[in-house]
Amino acid sequence: MRIAYFINQYPKVSHSFIRREILALERQGVQVQRIALRGWDGELQDSEDIAERDKTRYVLQDGVKGLLVPMLQVLRAQPRRFFSALWLTLRMGLRADRTLPYHLVYLAEACRVVQWLQAFAADHVHAHFGTNSTEVVMLANVLGGPSFSFTVHGPEEFDKPQFLHMGEKVRRAAFVAAVSSYGRSQLYRWVAHAHWAKVKVVHCGLERSFHDVAAVAPPAAPRLVCVGRLCEQKGQLLLLEAARKLAAQSVAFELVLAGDGEMRGQIEALIAEYGLQAQVRITGWISSAQVREEILAARALVLPSFAEGLPVVIMEAMALRRPVLTTYVAGIPELVRPGENGWLFPAGAVDELAVAMADCLAQPVEVLQQMGDAAYQRVLERHDIDTEAAKLAAYFEACA
Repeated sequence: MRIAYFINQYPKVSHSFIRREILALERQGVQVQRIALRGWDGELQDSEDIAERDKTRYVLQDGVKGLLVPMLQVLRAQPRRFFSALWLTLRMGLRADRTLPYHLVYLAEACRVVQWLQAFAADHVHAHFGTNSTEVVMLANVLGGPSFSFTVHGPEEFDKPQFLHMGEKVRRAAFVAAVSSYGRSQLYRWVAHAHWAKVKVVHCGLERSFHDVAAVAPPAAPRLVCVGRLCEQKGQLLLLEAARKLAAQSVAFELVLAGDGEMRGQIEALIAEYGLQAQVRITGWISSAQVREEILAARALVLPSFAEGLPVVIMEAMALRRPVLTTYVAGIPELVRPGENGWLFPAGAVDELAVAMADCLAQPVEVLQQMGDAAYQRVLERHDIDTEAAKLAAYFEACA
């Protein structure tokens, strides 16, 4: 079976779960073609990501000429299909999150992609995220390409489904993978009941290297780690508000913000304003191995997100036997069980966050170890990458 994957940017530091999925499919005998819009010049830390870059074809690497020539070739060879795709493009550009010129670019990208799919003899193409990547493979299908499917993660697809024309994409797809039951329920809202059966739950998964590591006891040091892009939806500003409360109560703690992003300057300014320089450290972008080290060096992962799908970093922390402090958002409560393997608190609730942090910091190491063992069992049952990739392979086989 020959499957193509289409992604906006690949490889990418924050999208290692896509790499895991592709490699797991290949272990099961699926031939996978990697196609991405961009990512050929991205700064990468992980050796596996660097290896994946060498296997990936990039739609935008040759600039405008790389799009115009394939578009003219498709127009000349398949005029009826081209104008059908153009009509769909015009419809997708109405009341959309981006203006019509962007959608015309998606059509040009689809013309190049469909030629690569045909040269590869792809049986099916799968996209990640229900945004422009899915529109491109949908247009490629109209141009004569294979059937397509896509994985919905959230929260972007849930924030503006009408402007992303999610209903149209689901109706035309062979199937849609949601990473949680919550995500599946959101897709149900935008299509008729007759299409519900094509929406499947396929979790993001972790490879065996996460599962098989020797258990490392939680440290006695009062350290918590927050892993994620420094952005509004991850809630790091709220985390600093909670940290300020702990400092005012003379609670000893260390807080590591593992990641980087557009809000770093604002976060650094707030750390200085609150006088938390001795307690809070920002790592910047780090490799997967370094993320693992930071998690193992902490008592727990704290992720006060305002909007999510189902964060992979929660799975990674639980696989490393660390409990999680996080919010009642999207698919998170499907994995994290309060009192058993972590703490849950309402999104945006700084007092509840501070209480959860203080409670975690006050727990004996033995209690944290019991919670970490429970977290490990929970994630092992639900998020093994080979199990989840086997589900995907079966769905692909049914489409081929």
